[in-house]
Amino acid sequence: MTAEPTLNPAIEARDISLYYGDFRAVKNISMTVEQNKVTAIIGPSGCGKSTLLRAFNRMNELMPSARLEGEIRFMGQNIYAPEVDPVRVRRQIGMVFQKPNPFPKSIYDNVAWGARINGFKSGIGTPSMDDWVEHCLRKAALWDEVKDKLRQNGLSLSGGQQQRLCIARTIAIQPQIILMDEPASALDPIATLKIEELMRELIEEYSIIVVTHNMQQAARVSDYTAFLNMDTDRAGTLVEYGPTDRIFTRPVDPRTEAYITGRFG
Repeated sequence: MTAEPTLNPAIEARDISLYYGDFRAVKNISMTVEQNKVTAIIGPSGCGKSTLLRAFNRMNELMPSARLEGEIRFMGQNIYAPEVDPVRVRRQIGMVFQKPNPFPKSIYDNVAWGARINGFKSGIGTPSMDDWVEHCLRKAALWDEVKDKLRQNGLSLSGGQQQRLCIARTIAIQPQIILMDEPASALDPIATLKIEELMRELIEEYSIIVVTHNMQQAARVSDYTAFLNMDTDRAGTLVEYGPTDRIFTRPVDPRTEAYITGRFG
């Protein structure tokens, strides 16, 4: 396996294995995600891509049977240490899901709600809620499309707009890392392109880890790519990880080349 990016680590997995009951879904994965980059996780269905992604903000713990071995370190601390509050972890490491899931609230309240639950208070030296909602919608490249209908229900938007609203809602809680689980898989090509462009813009302020089944998308948007595959025991394992251009043009492991070229998966 090639050397991993280590210059400015955003988050680091150290020999992690994740279980659902007795079943080991991913095993012995170590990788360092660099700050202000897009890191893509690719691989065939069932190889543990989403499981690995959810491990980075303890979302797997919402399933009672899930448990993790190893460490995931963020800001110098193991986020699975007993004293660490998983709710705080999820505020610092936000999540955008495969299917757009705006709240059945107004466009404005979808964004403001995330800010309020994170303790946002306007005052001297801080923006008003109106300004903050506008800021987040602008960051999500949605403001110009919704500025005249902020009181409309978020569910009235198109699928691509709903997904960008969910991104704005995530930005509102001021995370440092944004996890995206196939964020464009349910969208048309035009909406997909907007999400991809947005990801490249967001890395000015955030680190992004994205799971995608679309290898062309990974090649277009990511700086680094991790290729996962299912081992003989059905557990997902990290085959190769490195700069995206090298992974797609000069992979070291023959399994990576076979997957990239479509010979399996």
